[in-house]
Amino acid sequence: MMVKLRNLVLFFMLLTVVAPILLYTDPAASFKTPFSAKRDFLEDVTALTFNSDENRLNLLPRESPAVLRGGEEVVVYSVEKNSRRQEEARDQLSARVLSATDDDGDNSIKQVTDSASQINTRERTPVQLSQQTSEKVDEPNAFGAKKEKGNNVLLPDAQVRHLKDQLIRAKVYLSLPSAKANPHFVRELRLRVKEVQRALADASKDSDLPKTAIDKLKAMEQTLAKGKQIQDDCSTVVKKLRAMLHSAEEQLRVHKKQTMFLTQLTAKTIPKGLHCLPLRLTTDYYALNSSQQQFPNQDKLEDTQLYHYALFSDNVLATSVVVNSTITNAKHPSKHVFHIVTDRLNYAAMRMWFLDNPPGKATIQVQNVEEFTWLNSSYSPVLKQLSSRSMIDYYFRAHHTNSDTNIKFRNPKYLSILNHLRFYLPEIFPKLSKVLFLDDDIVVQKDLSGLWLVDLKGNVNGAVETCGESFHRFDRYLNFSNPLISKNFDPRACGWAYGMNVFDLDEWKRQHITEVYHRWQDLNQDRELWKLGTLPPGLITFWRRTYPLDRKWHTLGLGYNPSVNQRDIERAAVIHYNGNLKPWLEIGIPRYRGFWSKHVDYEHVYLRECNINP
Repeated sequence: MMVKLRNLVLFFMLLTVVAPILLYTDPAASFKTPFSAKRDFLEDVTALTFNSDENRLNLLPRESPAVLRGGEEVVVYSVEKNSRRQEEARDQLSARVLSATDDDGDNSIKQVTDSASQINTRERTPVQLSQQTSEKVDEPNAFGAKKEKGNNVLLPDAQVRHLKDQLIRAKVYLSLPSAKANPHFVRELRLRVKEVQRALADASKDSDLPKTAIDKLKAMEQTLAKGKQIQDDCSTVVKKLRAMLHSAEEQLRVHKKQTMFLTQLTAKTIPKGLHCLPLRLTTDYYALNSSQQQFPNQDKLEDTQLYHYALFSDNVLATSVVVNSTITNAKHPSKHVFHIVTDRLNYAAMRMWFLDNPPGKATIQVQNVEEFTWLNSSYSPVLKQLSSRSMIDYYFRAHHTNSDTNIKFRNPKYLSILNHLRFYLPEIFPKLSKVLFLDDDIVVQKDLSGLWLVDLKGNVNGAVETCGESFHRFDRYLNFSNPLISKNFDPRACGWAYGMNVFDLDEWKRQHITEVYHRWQDLNQDRELWKLGTLPPGLITFWRRTYPLDRKWHTLGLGYNPSVNQRDIERAAVIHYNGNLKPWLEIGIPRYRGFWSKHVDYEHVYLRECNINP
């Protein structure tokens, strides 16, 4: 009996100990991971409130959670807004600041500054708890490269942009009278500017910045905060920013004008290597005897069953690339005939190049434009105009009172008759029925024999239209203020491209195209209808006589547009380096140079001797 009583007492004593544990302890809590426990603790921290007088120098949020170092317990919890919304808010604020006028008064300034304070309040989300005064927090993104909520994607180069913004703000403060009156502040701010400039150096992305850049950023923010206390008149700052913006725009305009001038000058200048090449070739050509100077297969020159190409150029290397790329992609090279016309200075060099580098089984003909006795000023209005004193003055006199301010309208290349031979194809090739005209700044990437099978449906010219861009319509080339133009043409008509054109010479003769061209050239003696080149008279001459080819035959823009679609380039039969940035010039766009240079043998003895390199 005593034993049972003792056991019962022990049971109730055990129950009094275990019951509170079971009642007041959550069994599921033991299954929580350390990460979830830490997260719960941080969520509890967010409910705490602190003194609203936070440090306003660091406007950019820090990452969370913080790293615990040396026994120091530091918790940083950052609630970050969506980064895209923050960028849009800043852009809207900047636009409002720069568009504020003097008449807006203090109300508009107050609205702007209130908006700024609201944005900064939303961005300053760090809440810090510290148990020690000498705390250290690891801030891997203290520059301000923020992570978007829910992923680890960083905004690109936020550090570099922040440092550059600080330099702009510093320049504003240094130019304000109230800041200049404080020499100590001016010296400190100039010191910070030098430090930030050294930290930035040539950095274009965050990874280029030194490790000390974060310290420079913080020091600059502290100094700029002092400047804000010295200069609290927002309207003065706004006026200064507007003046700086106007000055920057003016400088940009001047630099653009200088860049255009230098680009035009470079495009008109022959590189030393390309000047050397024809000299070396000419010397070797005249060392040959007359029998060695002849090309084979001359019986094919008038065979209408073959594929005939017309190429007018004084650039030996560029012409060789056109021929090489065409033959490389041709299914039947022996059926292709190239008719090259050049000027007297490059005639021997052009012949020597293709005698030394025959294009496989294809046929080559090289002619001298000086030998076209029928092409004279009494027959050709354009030749008469090109040789006139007024035209020479127009192109060469730098300070002519009536000359165009746009330098591209006065490029001397348009004085060359080679540029206008495209309007005399039936006279140059009287026995041919169809010719494919190629410019010397193109590269062929596919077989072109299919172009001879295209039915032009009674038209004379087959070309790729370029009306996808607004600047390739008629009103950008012709003077529609002149009644002769406005009555005969549509200003919104779609333009087309020279560079790869199929010409039906039988239709040409039937429709008297050369006479049409001459008539319009006579009407444009004073250059009132158009000013530049051969495309405007081409648009007029072949008006309603042009058949649109599929765009895959011809892709343009590689001589001026650095963002031509890569897919368009790869699927194009012909790519065209139209513009000033030719692939054989140093100013050529590097992205496109490889399509051209792969057809040049830079190990050739002539190229090595003339120091022509890729």
